[in-house]
Amino acid sequence: MNSFTPPSEGALPHSAVVREVGLRDGLQSIATVLATEHKREWIRAAHAAGQREIEVGSFVPARLLPQLADTAELVAFAKTLPGLLVSVLVPNLRGAEAAIAAEADLMIVPLSASHAHSLANLRKTPDEVVAEVARIRAARDAAGSHTLIEGGVGTAFGCTLQGAVDADEVLRLMQALLDAGADRVSLADTVGYADPAMVRSLFERATRIAGERFWCGHFHDTRGLGLANVYAALEVGVTRFDACLGGIGGCPHAPGASGNVSTEDLAYMLGSMGIATGLDIDALLALRQRVAGWLAGETLHGTLWRAGLPKTFPAPRERVAA
Repeated sequence: MNSFTPPSEGALPHSAVVREVGLRDGLQSIATVLATEHKREWIRAAHAAGQREIEVGSFVPARLLPQLADTAELVAFAKTLPGLLVSVLVPNLRGAEAAIAAEADLMIVPLSASHAHSLANLRKTPDEVVAEVARIRAARDAAGSHTLIEGGVGTAFGCTLQGAVDADEVLRLMQALLDAGADRVSLADTVGYADPAMVRSLFERATRIAGERFWCGHFHDTRGLGLANVYAALEVGVTRFDACLGGIGGCPHAPGASGNVSTEDLAYMLGSMGIATGLDIDALLALRQRVAGWLAGETLHGTLWRAGLPKTFPAPRERVAA
């Protein structure tokens, strides 16, 4: 049953969740292979800073992504931290079986709405990915596992390989993922093509279809519109967003991309608007400095770290009555 309640005109949510995806989306996009101990320190410090959802890696062959070869070990460590929802990305049934065995709390199955991107990235058509989700759901249920399945629809606003992606096709695939057994669905602007008007329109339609099973917005800051797009999603009631510490990450099919929305910048924007996140921004900035040291030579992004928090933070905000 759809119990998603859109906000009143002009109202914004009172709270939001920032899911850290730097350990997966960020690290897989750079050359540096970060030591497992540093990754543990990152997870530990992010948790201490108030983050309660962290994507710790991906179950893909180590020969393809050596940066993520220690994902099972990181899941085991992260699950020792109280109140932390531990997620991983899985591209197929084999990866899902590894996630189930590791007892991850949630596994994200990526689907690209762009047929060209899907074939380049996953070597499957979008509908073949939907069929794989059905197999993953069957395997999860047969194992008696409680690992949630999130179907993530990427290139939802366009693609560098295909160009335009039709919104109706995006929503068809999102519904197909739900019908195939996904517990949650999310939308991603993989290559940074979206603007706030596009986000508001598509996310409004998506939440109307998926209701409470709509889980997350994933935005890249490729053209400087990441935070503006988050705001547009907030306006239609979305309250969970992916972000990467230091704005690292990106897509190999979007050359020159600056990466994901920065965790610390997003936390600042939300906090400044009076939207509770439970995040200690000073602690996030301190962690960013440590990560920058670990990733010496890599390019990090974001802006808050340059100037720090203003003296007026947290600023008071008058809410429009619901």
